[in-house]
Amino acid sequence: MRRSKLARRQLRNHARYRGRNDLNIVPMLDVMVILAFFLIFTAVFSKTSILEVNLPGPGAQAAPAVPSLELEVIVRRAGLEVADRNQGVLETVPATATGQDVVRLSEYLEGLKARYPTKSHATLLVAADVDYDTIVQVMDAVRMRQSVDGGRVVRRELFPQIALGDAPT
Repeated sequence: MRRSKLARRQLRNHARYRGRNDLNIVPMLDVMVILAFFLIFTAVFSKTSILEVNLPGPGAQAAPAVPSLELEVIVRRAGLEVADRNQGVLETVPATATGQDVVRLSEYLEGLKARYPTKSHATLLVAADVDYDTIVQVMDAVRMRQSVDGGRVVRRELFPQIALGDAPT
């Protein structure tokens, strides 16, 4: 049986491209061999360090931890609460008719700063219904105290590092 010219051309064309859709994995194997060598080579030369730890014996007791001040200022619409996370509420400053009494808060925080001079962190916990202006005023009062001494303004740094959070309900 004789084939047409078109059929012979198709057969010849298909024969030319036969075997070209096979997957060639030789380059992938080359890369894997190089990676294996690299990983083994670097694993041998990695540094190991030994840390010597002296643990107490079974009868030893731990030294009592000295509680430090974990200052929290809770801002609510009804007023301010100065609290220590370890001890609870230290001082309550009720709100006045014009807003929060930030002057009284600043005075109390100045006394706390005198007792804990190295402490510089404070957490400001804000209720959901407190407006932005009040938050800024309280943050300024926690950060710095301004007073007039002999006709000049004296600024004292209180707790400059302030973290914000949500007040407990």
